[in-house]
Amino acid sequence: MANGSLPKAPFGFLNVNKPLHITSHDVVAKVRRKLGIRQVGHAGTLDPLASGVLIVCVGRATRLSDYVMASVKQYRATVRFGAFTTTDDAEGEISAQHDASGLTGTDVESALPAFIGDIEQLPPMYSAIKQGGKKLYDIARAGQTVERKLRPVSIQAITLTAWNPPEATLEVTCGSGTYIRSLARDLGAALGVGAYLSGLVRTASGAFNIAQAVTLDEWLATDTPTTALIPPQTALAHAPSLTLTPEQIRAVLYGQQIEQTTPLDAPTVFAYTGDGDLIAILRGVESRWQPLKVFALNDDADDDEPPKA
Repeated sequence: MANGSLPKAPFGFLNVNKPLHITSHDVVAKVRRKLGIRQVGHAGTLDPLASGVLIVCVGRATRLSDYVMASVKQYRATVRFGAFTTTDDAEGEISAQHDASGLTGTDVESALPAFIGDIEQLPPMYSAIKQGGKKLYDIARAGQTVERKLRPVSIQAITLTAWNPPEATLEVTCGSGTYIRSLARDLGAALGVGAYLSGLVRTASGAFNIAQAVTLDEWLATDTPTTALIPPQTALAHAPSLTLTPEQIRAVLYGQQIEQTTPLDAPTVFAYTGDGDLIAILRGVESRWQPLKVFALNDDADDDEPPKA
């Protein structure tokens, strides 16, 4: 491909500012219909009552969802004190109420350090985590509750940015798999007054941030939807990478190992052409690179004749 353009088939990521009151799957379904392709997914679910950055993987980028989903996330969370709910957010029914009239912003700030670092969280009963082969929210909707296992998560920072009793606004920086609903619930428990998540905006996920996100309605209305696609090289700029020669590209497209001419201290690297097109994810095997996932340069590539770089 010349000039680093996208392949003929859409291949990249959409940074969508997900609106409230629809599911992440609803966004995926709308993108599928707009682009007329089935191969669309998302990296990192946002609940219906949450908005903000939703990474939509288009075409072969669905094979990269684990890599973009593992990045650091940033959230703006609104936590309401004085009650617990069945879902740990405003969507559920109030399960217990407490007097939070004496709570101060200083009290909230003093409780935050206990939740920063590598901690363990109890996931919400209404979550997509599977237990015994069933998703927890399916078990919860059947009126049942099961014992859940604590999960290790990493929270790098929590900052109180506003206090409007009985609600606090928190800026949270955390690793993948962190439940902000669980954080709200546990913070309320630590302060002895209960709490639930009353609002959530994901402001960043790795290289994707809300300032550059497209609104869903505007994107659906455009006549050139693929122009908003972010190529893998941009989305994965933080990851170790290599630029391959034409000979190396040909070998990799056939699934062959190539020599590590420039050893990198990384278990896997992303391999690109000189034009910036993603060719493969390579795994280090002694002094060589072994193709782990291979991406053809375009959909018209002949299996017997790999395309040239």
